[in-house]
Amino acid sequence: MHPSIHAQKNPTKPAYIIADTNETVTYGELDIASNQGAHLFRSLGLNPGDHIALMMENNRHFFSIVWAAQRAGIIFTAVSSHLKAEEVAYIVDNCDAKAFIISEKMQAVGNAVLSCLSKELQGFMVNGQTNLFSSWEEATKELPTTPIANECAGVHMLYSSGTTGRPKGIYPTWEDGRPITHMEPGMILLRDFFKLNENTVYLSPAPLYHAAPLIYNMLVMFQGGTSIIMEKFDAELNLQLIEKYKVNIGQWVPIMFIRMLKLAESTRTKYDVSSLKCAIHAAAPCPQEIKQAMIDWWGPILTEYYSSTENAGVTLLSSEQWLSHPGSVGSPLGCIIHILDEDGNELPTGEIGEVFFENPRSNFEYYKEPDKTRETRNEKGWMTVGDVGRLDSDGFLYLTDRKNFMIISGGVNIYPQEVENLLVTHEQVADVAVFGVPCENFGEKVFAVVQAKVGSTLNKNEEAALSDELIRWCKSQLSAVKTPKEIVFTEMLPRLDNGKLYKKKLRDEYLNRQ
Repeated sequence: MHPSIHAQKNPTKPAYIIADTNETVTYGELDIASNQGAHLFRSLGLNPGDHIALMMENNRHFFSIVWAAQRAGIIFTAVSSHLKAEEVAYIVDNCDAKAFIISEKMQAVGNAVLSCLSKELQGFMVNGQTNLFSSWEEATKELPTTPIANECAGVHMLYSSGTTGRPKGIYPTWEDGRPITHMEPGMILLRDFFKLNENTVYLSPAPLYHAAPLIYNMLVMFQGGTSIIMEKFDAELNLQLIEKYKVNIGQWVPIMFIRMLKLAESTRTKYDVSSLKCAIHAAAPCPQEIKQAMIDWWGPILTEYYSSTENAGVTLLSSEQWLSHPGSVGSPLGCIIHILDEDGNELPTGEIGEVFFENPRSNFEYYKEPDKTRETRNEKGWMTVGDVGRLDSDGFLYLTDRKNFMIISGGVNIYPQEVENLLVTHEQVADVAVFGVPCENFGEKVFAVVQAKVGSTLNKNEEAALSDELIRWCKSQLSAVKTPKEIVFTEMLPRLDNGKLYKKKLRDEYLNRQ
């Protein structure tokens, strides 16, 4: 199916609702706006296979532009609205965008980007205009509301989050002439597994420029359901929206679970969330205590998946499976998992190594980065994105951390995720990051940066006391080598909006202060 088909069948049905403003975009309105956008792309000389970039907060225009690109055969790159001008310019230039579309809120960064790029780039702005950006609304309002003559399916090309290096464009499988109803095999697997259909009411609490929110919202609209889109996550508002719209499926990340669980009991229990039939979570490891608490609260409706923007492979895990395999991220869906050592040898069940996927459905490459693409493959063509884990005897995968963040202290391998999963359950901790820092005697030592619980303002004496308490608490549950040797406090950890911790930035900032 496709939103254009639902527009013919049920034009007044909401395709999506922007929760913060109550703006509703029906399938009929989405069809008109995306047709006009597709005509604009053709008038600018953009043909199937050409690239555009867009950068904006979650708003009503985002998906009209996305679907315009999709039905014009355009490869579209959604850029984080939190990046600085230099970072945005790199992505816009690297992806070979011929048009750059922003919102009024992004105009300062947008103007800086266009000013520093030497190549010719056509700029458009929704809800405003500048001397560098024409008004998107003015440019499209007189254009035909009927489809362009040569519709074909475009695809997204997103960039890695850059938590371990410079962002890389993940080039899609693209072919000219595919019908606009075309869906990638991975999307079909997810649609069928989660039974998305015209009755789906999907809550989307994360920024749309990330892979999962973009893909799942498009899946919902392919099927004729309705998406409820939050501009940004708020723990209590999230619960209000489930009750208000009778949401039956949504997707969260573990830090969102943590923030909901740390609401006052009276706040958590006053909203009716019984309409929820499935709560998807992914993007970051979920501490076992947190997941158990969510199952106790919402029931056994949590479904976890593990994947990546590269879509090298996918695992899935129901609540029932997790209860019998606690800590797992699931068993493979449509692929085979191999755990390899540093020499590329396959490891026995239970041993920790780098996670590789044997997956005929995936053949990703990094855009204009052949060397980095080759680094993700072994001689058999199996693919990795650098995660480390193990398999149990039932074939369930357990992640320990990313390869780049493993700490080696006195010759012992330490995985920060284990320490983070413990610390975040302490009642005085809202969030935490653990990484290795240089140590003269042992090479590296375990170092933790803690965000105290919401509403806490600690003076130096209180920080010292809490640091001592947390270290003692860790020692009671972890081996001495894994226990943080030093803890510092910060007002807010640098998490990306998809829940991933920007640990490289945090570690670099700390090391630069030394």
